[in-house]
Amino acid sequence: MTNKSVGRFPDPHDFKVPKELEGWEDMYPPQRLFSQDRAEWEKRHFWFQDKIHAPEPLYPLDDIFQEAWQIALSQYTTRVFCIPPAQGIAQRIVGCYMYITPVEPPPPEVIGKKAELFGKRVPYVFQNYNKLWEHWYDRFQELGKEMEALKIPSEFDEFVPEHEVMPIPKGYTQAQDLIESFNTIISLIFKAWQFHFQYLNLAYLAYLMFVDTARKLFPGIKESTIGKMVAGADVSMFRPEEELCRLSRLAMSQSPVSKVLKKDVSAAEKIKELQGSEPGRMWLEEMERIKNPWFYVSCGSGWYHYEGSWVTKMDVPFSYLKSYVERLEKGEKIERSLTSISEERDRIVAEYRALIKSDDDRKSFDDAFNVVRSIYRYAEDHLFWVEHWLHTIWFRRIRDFGNLLAKYNVLKQPDDIYLFNRFEVPMLLEDLATSWALGVGAPTRGKYWQEKAAKREKILEAARNWHAVPALGVPPTEVSEPFTVMLWGITTETVSEWLKGADVKGAGELNELKGFASSAGIAEGPARVLKLLEDIVKIQPGEILVAPCTNPSWAPVFTKIKGAVTDIGGLTSHAAIVSREYGLPAVTGTGVATSTIKTGDIVRLDGSTGIVTIVKRAK
Repeated sequence: MTNKSVGRFPDPHDFKVPKELEGWEDMYPPQRLFSQDRAEWEKRHFWFQDKIHAPEPLYPLDDIFQEAWQIALSQYTTRVFCIPPAQGIAQRIVGCYMYITPVEPPPPEVIGKKAELFGKRVPYVFQNYNKLWEHWYDRFQELGKEMEALKIPSEFDEFVPEHEVMPIPKGYTQAQDLIESFNTIISLIFKAWQFHFQYLNLAYLAYLMFVDTARKLFPGIKESTIGKMVAGADVSMFRPEEELCRLSRLAMSQSPVSKVLKKDVSAAEKIKELQGSEPGRMWLEEMERIKNPWFYVSCGSGWYHYEGSWVTKMDVPFSYLKSYVERLEKGEKIERSLTSISEERDRIVAEYRALIKSDDDRKSFDDAFNVVRSIYRYAEDHLFWVEHWLHTIWFRRIRDFGNLLAKYNVLKQPDDIYLFNRFEVPMLLEDLATSWALGVGAPTRGKYWQEKAAKREKILEAARNWHAVPALGVPPTEVSEPFTVMLWGITTETVSEWLKGADVKGAGELNELKGFASSAGIAEGPARVLKLLEDIVKIQPGEILVAPCTNPSWAPVFTKIKGAVTDIGGLTSHAAIVSREYGLPAVTGTGVATSTIKTGDIVRLDGSTGIVTIVKRAK
């Protein structure tokens, strides 16, 4: 139900994008766009920009992750674990940006059917999660190995080799391998995202159930206090940063190594110098040993091909290593204090548990707490293995296709393959395979594909320079879909803040923002607004991080900053989780922080109330 009394955002069916974006619709499949034939249904929903998964304009092939999660997230809610009354999350693209909406609840009779299945299926997962996680992990590793093993030719043979003809002809050629491999990798990435959401909805549901239990037993308890009760997790997503800390301490035990790591030169130069000494070679051997999987972590979110990973952009982890070594020399602690965070968690849980008077209430609390402590870590465990480890493999294999297309001048650059969506790339591959099969001198439509790619690159550049509106349509009366609240942090109050930000003449007129009280504590300091991935290296000790959302690969900077503020994200967003794990104050889901706060502004954030105040504007 929409809430017309609180104002509205532009109608998605009448909304006009800048003329520089003309032709953007052709980049995406028709089902990804708003349409007149679905207008009645679309107008009943409130659409907000997904700054967690798609904060930047979407390259057509990068959009495949979004397509995959729309199906995966939604089906586990609606068809598998049947969470009543929630439905799925729908997506639409406008001007190269993605907008999403929680689908309206189903009829009462469907909710009743779902409730029966929910009661059978969900408790089973909660009771058997540890065993189920092991099974999930093994299957996902196999999927990654299958993607690694795909046959993608680096070039076409002039003639099929003899062993493929005699004594028994193989029956097909590299051309078929090429086409089959692309079809397979598409299938694998969709399947990977099916695995991604296998238990994620339930992990968030377990958190919601624990929050509900805590609120009933302890009226007035703060969200930040509840967050502390589930902090202190040993999960895969923090392992890359832990390995960097370990490598830094190892370097400190070998003076020649630490001296090299502190130099202001490229990672390649440091590696070359380290290879020249025995301590350096030993240190490099240790780094190589843990590279796969722990350097298979995106330099950003894992959603965009141009972000790269530590393993492909070694300057990134080496910049963190340099900072760690310098801090160790000053006697600073570089690791997150897991022990103190866990002790604080146990203390708070014990204090509140002691307030419970009845055995039944105590059992309700214990059951909810044990479930959330067990399955909640899936939120950060799966994150590493899917968005980082597997996506690193995906990007490398897709580049193999791009290299082949560029080698034969179908495309100018390998990464131009991302300017075509998953339905279009097979046309490019078929064009190349046909040209090879026809024989010497048979042309491809390379000129056509290259002109299309160049036009689309210009459209995406224009989209980057466009400040897209945060939402479309009429805000809802109430937001209850669990993912919307817990992950994106979208509530009726959040939307009101967005409207407030949209109504003022300039962002500079807002001096106070409200968001989720995601991690307790108060911090004040100069703001560092991060809108571009490469700006992460500019963060200075003691600053307040302000970003659309935070990326998991930023974990190493969380030991430098005082606190974090985000545009989007709820109590289970990465910014919220990682801030609690590092004991930092955080306010998430403010809606307009990056457009209101400027780098150098002195800001004060209260992670217990969710209020961010601009104390003094930078000159």
